[in-house]
Amino acid sequence: MKLRWKQLMVMAVVVFGMTACSSANETNSQPIKEETKVDTIRMASWSKPIVEQSNLYVAEEKGMFEEAGLQFEYVPGAGGGDAVKNIIAGNADIAFANMEAVLLAAEQGEKLKIIYNIYPENVFNLVSLKESGIESIEDLKGKEVGVYSLTSGTYQNLQVLLHKAGMTEADIKVIPTGVLNFGPLMQNQVVATAATDTGLFDAKQKGLGEVNVIEVKDVLNTPSDVFVVTEQIYNEKKESIEKFLQVYKESTEYVMEHPEEAAKIAQSAAIDGQDEARNLEIIQIRNVTAANEEGLGMLDINLLKQVEQTYLEMGLLQKSVDIEALVTNEFVQNLD
Repeated sequence: MKLRWKQLMVMAVVVFGMTACSSANETNSQPIKEETKVDTIRMASWSKPIVEQSNLYVAEEKGMFEEAGLQFEYVPGAGGGDAVKNIIAGNADIAFANMEAVLLAAEQGEKLKIIYNIYPENVFNLVSLKESGIESIEDLKGKEVGVYSLTSGTYQNLQVLLHKAGMTEADIKVIPTGVLNFGPLMQNQVVATAATDTGLFDAKQKGLGEVNVIEVKDVLNTPSDVFVVTEQIYNEKKESIEKFLQVYKESTEYVMEHPEEAAKIAQSAAIDGQDEARNLEIIQIRNVTAANEEGLGMLDINLLKQVEQTYLEMGLLQKSVDIEALVTNEFVQNLD
């Protein structure tokens, strides 16, 4: 009996051991979930979060950044110059800025890369009340003209108009009036104001009245805004940049197809988004601006060479920035 008992004990140990090994093997055979690598992308903007950039809020709402393995951060600014300064200072990875701010920074020796054409159409203009009788740039001589800020596209595009008329900033008095720059115009504190198409739309909704509008695109159709990075970020974060641009393009396409949904999302995401009807109007204006015959994001090198030459002639640039080396379509060409 003792022998039999010992045999039973041995068999139990063996069976237990085999079962344990089998369980361990089953556990080990289960696929191990790999943690998705998440990269942070900080985008410096020329403004606080506003309705014009609704595709970004749609991308956040729908988890597009998370799906791409990105954590998105919005870094606000006051003008394109601020956005560019933020990437130079290392406060952001990518800047949403006007071309003029980028070119001026490049002239100062900053190593930059323009990587995506956000708005191929020049959206800047000069607006005056019809009653003031300002029908040409020459009519501005000796008068006060408003701009958003001295680091904004409104300021630089005003200079383009002055150059076309054979004038300089010394011929007028430039007044920085802030983002709500139509207030001073409506209160007759300035005779004209440099603005954008969406700014003009807003002002008309607030009772601006009859106006004369001079479009900068009729003089020089510079892309209004581009994405730009420093050469250091360009070299170190190519994969993350491409992921971000893919999300940006896809979210732009989504908003073009679903503007009403974007208008709703903007209500809680944008600082100026409380009015859903207004949101829809602004989004539709920007959808037109973002359209690009060459494909979303594509940069026209020949046009940008013309822009550089014009800026050299008008003295906005004192020396060439070698625009061809500054611009690349490599990321856009890889996007789906």
